[in-house]
Amino acid sequence: MTSSPHVLIIVQNLPVPLDRRVWLECRALTNAGYEVSVICPKGPGDPAYQLLDGVHIYKYAPPPQAEGALGYAWEFLYCWVRTALLSVKVRARRRFDVMQACNPPDTYWALALLWRLGGVKFVFDHHDLNPEVFLSRFGEPKGVAGKAQYRILKWLERRTFRTADRVTSTNTSYQKIAWTRGDVPPEHTTVVRSGPDTTVMRPVEGVDELRRGGKHLVAYLGIMGPQDGVDGVLEVARRVVFDHGRTDVRFALLGFGDCLEDLKKQATAWKLDPYVEFTGRVGPEQISRYLSTSSVGLGPDPLSPLNDVSTMNKTMEYMAYALPVVTYRLQETVVSAGECAVFVEPGDVEAFTTSLLDLLDDAERRARLGFEGRRRCEAELDWRPQAENYVAVFDGLTGFASRGPFPDGRPELGAGTDQWGNKLIDVSDDAALRAFAVNRTGE
Repeated sequence: MTSSPHVLIIVQNLPVPLDRRVWLECRALTNAGYEVSVICPKGPGDPAYQLLDGVHIYKYAPPPQAEGALGYAWEFLYCWVRTALLSVKVRARRRFDVMQACNPPDTYWALALLWRLGGVKFVFDHHDLNPEVFLSRFGEPKGVAGKAQYRILKWLERRTFRTADRVTSTNTSYQKIAWTRGDVPPEHTTVVRSGPDTTVMRPVEGVDELRRGGKHLVAYLGIMGPQDGVDGVLEVARRVVFDHGRTDVRFALLGFGDCLEDLKKQATAWKLDPYVEFTGRVGPEQISRYLSTSSVGLGPDPLSPLNDVSTMNKTMEYMAYALPVVTYRLQETVVSAGECAVFVEPGDVEAFTTSLLDLLDDAERRARLGFEGRRRCEAELDWRPQAENYVAVFDGLTGFASRGPFPDGRPELGAGTDQWGNKLIDVSDDAALRAFAVNRTGE
């Protein structure tokens, strides 16, 4: 193929570029010479179309929040139809050669079958295990309705795997499911981890105001859904403040989700409002400032069939900012963090609380974990090798001789300022990084 191939990427659960993995994929493809279009739901204030960094983004108004089986069925149908119509609009602008669908949900294989009639290849970017999501939320189904829903999820997953020309998996646990449950040939699967781009995710000088008068800021970054364990963060905060008398600790909960309003009400009921801040949806600058100011990042995800084999992006993002982590011991979280986190046995809230306090009171240990976490991100978890694996999937499908995702080399990582004027830490210098890691509290 001599002309630049066109890739259409479909994502339903988050807008782009807010979905960090999808945006990294878009940038990797455009850097390599591909044309990229995206179809996704709108975020607050988003336009119906924008051209951002060379990526064509088409957006539709999201449906109301779903409740119950019928609500979710309507949401999936609505999004599928809106996406299908926008795919025709994309096709009218320029024919696309590959369609990539990111789950959840596992419904876009049907659209891939329609476009296959026009010679379009299908890549399944496997973000989530929807049958395990069901089990984690509701347990083993017992009634007729629950068993039917679970069987439908398993069927949709099988159809997605069997329709895909290639599958990209976020970790080896997901890849094994593609082999065993999806019967995907091993040579048609590629692991593309959601590693942080450490040239972009870099610590900056902390911002004292974010600590709101406390000595330590403790951060949670991520979605706030039923399976994410953010209610456990509030329980830890309650114990830290009231049981242990540590009024010098503040908690910042960055993100949004189905449980956000309930979590705010719970914080108020427990009189935690002076100590807990909910930021809502945050962008790259806020993430950088909060994670650079915090003393510890939290991974409260409980043990479940889903969480145990899922890669938690928040863990790697904390590490990219040289932020030490306290987290429950889950299989894939251990793979990500290695020896750079404090692990607690799942469900032991008191041990989680005391581990957090012990780490807050041990500056040298925090500095060591933060320094080693940043270096692990650069050496083993960085997006760069993942992007090369990802682009190679499309090169193989299309026959396009791309120039690769990083044709201009690697940016300098020395001191300077970021695009918002925040002073960057010189992460290329061990001494400067260690000094930042040990002096990041509001003492």
